[in-house]
Amino acid sequence: MKLNKLLSIGVLGAGMIAGVANAEVRDIRIGVDVPYEPMEYRTADGELTGFDIELGNAMCEEIGIECEWVVQGWDGIIPGLMARKYDAIMSSMTINDKRREQVLFSDPYFTPPSAWFAPADSEIETPDAETLEDMSIGVQRGTLQDNYVTDMYGDVADVNRYATADDMVLDMDSGRLDIVFLDFPVGKSTLLDSEAGDYKTVGEQITEPKQYFGDGFGIAFRKRDEELAAAFNEALATLKENGTYAEIESKYFSE
Repeated sequence: MKLNKLLSIGVLGAGMIAGVANAEVRDIRIGVDVPYEPMEYRTADGELTGFDIELGNAMCEEIGIECEWVVQGWDGIIPGLMARKYDAIMSSMTINDKRREQVLFSDPYFTPPSAWFAPADSEIETPDAETLEDMSIGVQRGTLQDNYVTDMYGDVADVNRYATADDMVLDMDSGRLDIVFLDFPVGKSTLLDSEAGDYKTVGEQITEPKQYFGDGFGIAFRKRDEELAAAFNEALATLKENGTYAEIESKYFSE
């Protein structure tokens, strides 16, 4: 059953007014950083798609509103929310204490591990300070993977930061990087499943410590928009109960 919400341009700033039957609904804007396949990317004809996009659209449909996706680079994605360029962020954003100081998060909607990816002929078996010494490591700038690699290996390795995962993959394909650290689903989609190169995972998938890897992906809202966040939480719970979430998840993470 749809959640009847009254949304207007003025109301969005203060949150949502619930329980109004047959209410007028307005679009809301959701910020997203593209590409980050399979979470968010463009098809060959330019259409936005991916797990975040499909799940976000399904939640908006469940609430009874229309979503407009606003593409924003990762470095400015939280400032863009604060500047009211959009009303929420759904872009594989990890919930952690540092971000909680700035934004209000929804319940987690996906919890991926991070992983190391290297060329198939790489001699690195277990990434650590010794095996990564003097190596060129790729990370996406401003991500939890950037923070982790910088703190753990910044003194012994050359950490290269990229605006997008696609830029990083280009340098992997050209041999300018020895190894990269990514969300596992992203690395699988862009490297393991790629026909452009031959890659493998190195070492174990990583989910700890929580100070870096947080509590999964969440939708970010301005702190005052508690009712908007609650509406998305309710919609997420409904999609998990009725099987829609599992259907979308299996489409992008079949293995």
